[in-house]
Amino acid sequence: MLAAFVSPGPLVFQLGPIALRWYGLLIALAVLVGLALATRLAKLRGLDPTLVADLLPVLVLGAVIGARLYYVLLEWRQYSGDWLAALAIWRGGIAIHGALLGGILATVLFCRWRRQRFWPLLDVLVPAVALGQAIGRWGNFFNSEAFGLPTDLPWKLRIPIDHRPPEFLAELYFHPTFLYESLWNLGVCALLLALFRAGQRGRIPLPAGSLSCIYLMAYSSGRVWIEGLRLDPLCLIGVPPFCSGGLRMAQLMSLLLIALGGIGLWWLYGRHRALPDPSGVSL
Repeated sequence: MLAAFVSPGPLVFQLGPIALRWYGLLIALAVLVGLALATRLAKLRGLDPTLVADLLPVLVLGAVIGARLYYVLLEWRQYSGDWLAALAIWRGGIAIHGALLGGILATVLFCRWRRQRFWPLLDVLVPAVALGQAIGRWGNFFNSEAFGLPTDLPWKLRIPIDHRPPEFLAELYFHPTFLYESLWNLGVCALLLALFRAGQRGRIPLPAGSLSCIYLMAYSSGRVWIEGLRLDPLCLIGVPPFCSGGLRMAQLMSLLLIALGGIGLWWLYGRHRALPDPSGVSL
């Protein structure tokens, strides 16, 4: 056995009614680290670094609302009898694609308000987003959630019996999909930073929006195969763990984002034209 991951539990500590959870701590860490990285990249790109700090609360709010709304809409059967439960986000139930959509919408609205071009700002955000995703995925480890199929590989994740799906109660070890996605996102972040640096030094052309398109393609490529291992997918048709016909919403969204990113790169490098700016701010 090369590595067997065993969660110590979701709590960092608890003092009476006050509890600090690993998931919340990691999300806070991801936000702070992402803020520092995006601010640094904004300075290098010649943007006002205060834009990132000003955007942050709007971005986080949009991402949280989008992540929850996306999840609730796909799991509406859980809430059809009690829609107030849809507001109880502390009980779990968010989706990263909803967070991306909500965050992008919040960024567009912010850019319209501040009269700031959208794509240059998004390009300095996406490496920080990838890094934040790499950190935040470890929250799934501490919560013993979002794991994959049973495995006997040298690396594996031990899941407590009360967190296993009924059909896998006899299994002990599962694919650590949180680790796969965390490492993948670190690789995406490293790729984006390497491209950013090469662009700053004039080694390669990086028109506005190119890094954002590459992020969409790179992140989504990893999500397609990692999602195929998970036992708790959001299903377009059917129910987890396998979804009828294999229609997993995250895979379909990832394929769509890969296509959009590819079209964006073709527009930039094939047609040599700037991407339309949703903020409405001209060059």
